[in-house]
Amino acid sequence: MSYTHAPSVRNARALLLAAVALAGAPAHPAPGDPAAVRAKLSEWKVDLSQRTIAAGTVTFTVANVGSIPHAFEVEGQGIEQETTVIQPGSSATLTLTLKPGTYEVYCPVGKDSHKKLGMNTRLTVVGGTHSGSAGYGDSDMGGVHSSQMSESPAMGEHAQAIRVKSGGPVIQILPGPFPFPDSAAPILKQFGDEREGLESQVKNGPYSNNVTPISGAFTFTAWDKGAVRDSVDGVAEFRTQDGARWRLALDRVQTKDVPHHPRFGGVILGLYYHGNTAVHTPLVPTINSAVALWAFGHLYKDGALVTDNAMVHVMLLSRTRRDGDFALACWDCAKNKIEELQLQILPGPGEPKFDAPGGFLFVNWEKSSSAKAAS
Repeated sequence: MSYTHAPSVRNARALLLAAVALAGAPAHPAPGDPAAVRAKLSEWKVDLSQRTIAAGTVTFTVANVGSIPHAFEVEGQGIEQETTVIQPGSSATLTLTLKPGTYEVYCPVGKDSHKKLGMNTRLTVVGGTHSGSAGYGDSDMGGVHSSQMSESPAMGEHAQAIRVKSGGPVIQILPGPFPFPDSAAPILKQFGDEREGLESQVKNGPYSNNVTPISGAFTFTAWDKGAVRDSVDGVAEFRTQDGARWRLALDRVQTKDVPHHPRFGGVILGLYYHGNTAVHTPLVPTINSAVALWAFGHLYKDGALVTDNAMVHVMLLSRTRRDGDFALACWDCAKNKIEELQLQILPGPGEPKFDAPGGFLFVNWEKSSSAKAAS
């Protein structure tokens, strides 16, 4: 008579552990399958699941985990390919065949404006065929799980400073219709809860051709020190169409980002935005700026304090208005000369509207200049 012996408890435990280990082991792609790299896009960085892979075919799965539209581009070794624009919360894939070498990986949105803000990293492709050590789930150091995302280099912390002086004709911009509603309409659809308010400004808002000549001057210095510690110091004085004398003193920046309206730490030098970029309101034409800043200010009218918390936005930007009647002359003004100084002042949160047309102050100096300042 033969007997079948039941396995010991120890052997059963060993078999169970082995099965679990096999089930949890990463499944390496079969030879010839493309490598897989995950990428995450956000403000303002590109994260890759691995930055060194073997030569051959690779599929990038790209997720936009940020709050504004981004895209994904790979450039190097004769290749320059990109995804379409990826909306927040959406994903895209890009499959390429890469030979050994170094590749730049970045967000091309805004004519490389996002790239300049830090959305830029590098991918190294080494010789040899695709193997598990370079496939999805492993880094070039071997055995590092794909959840350990490698971060792109941070924005430089080197301080930069700019001194801006107003010049040329001075105009006050009054409420009125936006002259490019059809161009702005597709962009407004991306602004979610803000869309209704912006659409009301299309009909009667601060981005209009309703302007009047006034007088005044504005000089300031701004320091861009990276993501934090930015600062500004400046004074604007002007007389509006009703004869009121206004004075604005700037001494601190805004830093809190809101969807579609990043503050970049308060000050940023060199930015392509507005218009068709989906970064900040599309009711300003697409522009390049030498400096853009967001600040709080002390605002006075006829010598009396109005508020210590005026919300201020300043840009030295490419010209958007033509000479003569100073009407908005272009929807995409990014290639124009940078000499238009724009000052927007709004009441602070919970404060009443200003005693001015539309409840805001919007002033342009059309022939302004800038110079590098001590940082």
